[in-house]
Amino acid sequence: MLFRSGKLGIWLFLSSEVMLFAGLFSSYILLRTGSVEWPRHVLPVGMATLNTALLITSSMTMVMAWASLKMGNWGRHRLFLAATIALGVAFLAIKGVEYREHIAAGELPSHDTFFALYWTLTGIHALHLVGGLVVMLYFLGPGARLWADRPEQFTNRIESTGLYWHFVDFVWIFIVSTLYFI
Repeated sequence: MLFRSGKLGIWLFLSSEVMLFAGLFSSYILLRTGSVEWPRHVLPVGMATLNTALLITSSMTMVMAWASLKMGNWGRHRLFLAATIALGVAFLAIKGVEYREHIAAGELPSHDTFFALYWTLTGIHALHLVGGLVVMLYFLGPGARLWADRPEQFTNRIESTGLYWHFVDFVWIFIVSTLYFI
């Protein structure tokens, strides 16, 4: 069999997530291009750039966690998975600082169409990131017992978690490009 059921399942799930974010990005593009006077806002590009670097690095550490399992190196896997989690938490902390600044400035979803879309896109992305972190924490903690009994199955689950994590990173690249740079 080319795909095991878990891998096929994650690809089907990710395709539904592509549709969710495609709808959100389409809404942004249609509202922006259809607006006579689009509100101009300057977002913190430095924070977004740092967050982009964190997520790209976290994708690399996620691959290294999976590759370590493929080589049978449990200790390195745990180190790289913990690094991935730390980078994800750092992303959320920086995003929290940015959110706090927007709230202090009164730039809530009710402020204008731009901020309604900003909060929706970045908020849903942050929720996806939290979901990935919860799964990784599970595999770092109680889910790690599966390695002792069925190492191949555990490795496959880490691979599926990595595919999800890469998707979340990929979506961030589109968010940064669309909201921060255009």
